[in-house]
Amino acid sequence: MFNPILNTFISVIDCGSFTKAAEQLNISTTAIMKQMNTLEKHLNLKLIDRTPTGVRYTQAGKIIYRDAKFIIDYSKKSITEAKAAASDDGIVFRAGTSKLAPARAFMDLWYQVSPDFPENKLQLVSFEDDTQGLLPEIKKLGEKFDFLVSICDSEKLLSMCRCLPIGNYKEMIAIPKNHPLAEKEMLYIEDLHGKNLMIMSEGISPVHDKIREDFQKNHPQIFLNDIPHNYNLSVFQRCINTKSALLIPECWKNIHPDIISLPVYWDYTVPYGILYSSNPSESVLNFIKAAENLLS
Repeated sequence: MFNPILNTFISVIDCGSFTKAAEQLNISTTAIMKQMNTLEKHLNLKLIDRTPTGVRYTQAGKIIYRDAKFIIDYSKKSITEAKAAASDDGIVFRAGTSKLAPARAFMDLWYQVSPDFPENKLQLVSFEDDTQGLLPEIKKLGEKFDFLVSICDSEKLLSMCRCLPIGNYKEMIAIPKNHPLAEKEMLYIEDLHGKNLMIMSEGISPVHDKIREDFQKNHPQIFLNDIPHNYNLSVFQRCINTKSALLIPECWKNIHPDIISLPVYWDYTVPYGILYSSNPSESVLNFIKAAENLLS
């Protein structure tokens, strides 16, 4: 339903080089370059700037990159819905997925549990990340979605639904590619001294509150800038525009092509899990029980 070369273009931008994209896609570098030339010729646009240190998108390429992801996600959603409509036997579980709430962790669990639910089918429901973060989508659990995967250390979030804990993401530091720390492969906390760090406002996330307390007590040289709400895509744009560091979970490490994410020498993690309605259906409860047994 879409030109598959778009997938190659996205990989090139995400990887920052033809060679790395070739390794990711398991094809030759020459084939990658030919596909990019074909795409640029087909669109009559220059999409990529080629430099000695790698590649990055042009202004035109930035727009194509953004919309290509939407086109691919929408196409996958359309095919999934069509397949579900073609067979109305059994129960369809609907799992929401977006940039900030990827369904990969749910999919991994589904493939292990699904043999116990041979009559059930899975439908991925793509959605755009709201300016208010994930909270508006959580209100739709039981209606638009049956399941969402999310970080689950917010009392407000957990008051709106039930949660099956799955594990913990490592906390990382995201920075723009032109940040002074961008050449490093891993950070010490001291590397952040004299730098601006974006962190959730006090009282939203217990994990961020703990990190805030640590930094205020032991690393006052780090300048903390509050994020006054839950994360949304505008937060990452602010990170780029202000050339600030940003505290993120590892599941978002590839969320923006102009941002790189670095591990840190610390033990901070944030819990994540499967969210489902406070008033779940019997089929949803049966799935959750099976998942609990698998995880225990």
